[in-house]
Amino acid sequence: QVQLVESGGGLVQAGDSLRLSCAASGGTFSTYAMGWFRLAPGKERERVASISWRGGSTYYADSVKGRFTISRDNAKNTVYLQMNSLKPEDTAVYYCAARPSSTSVWGSWGQGTQVTVSS
Repeated sequence: QVQLVESGGGLVQAGDSLRLSCAASGGTFSTYAMGWFRLAPGKERERVASISWRGGSTYYADSVKGRFTISRDNAKNTVYLQMNSLKPEDTAVYYCAARPSSTSVWGSWGQGTQVTVSS
């Protein structure tokens, strides 16, 4: 399985931007679909965005459409989540996940990075 390490979280004000990064190792990165999920207190885990193994197909939750952008650099084994116009309701722990392109299971997860948006 691929190992994932997130970075880039922090404390920002509403309206600010952050870019999360997720570095992968131990697998063939270009064969995995990649996703960003978030978990906020009292809420269910939510898939925020995902991108296909080639990057040609993306998914966004309605709550982040038009504000967040997922991208990947297969040469650097890294996936990014650019978050603009952040809102307090975006506050959560953000997790990177990998799914082999041949399956529907998100089998590899990072440790998470905290994003806190103050009003």
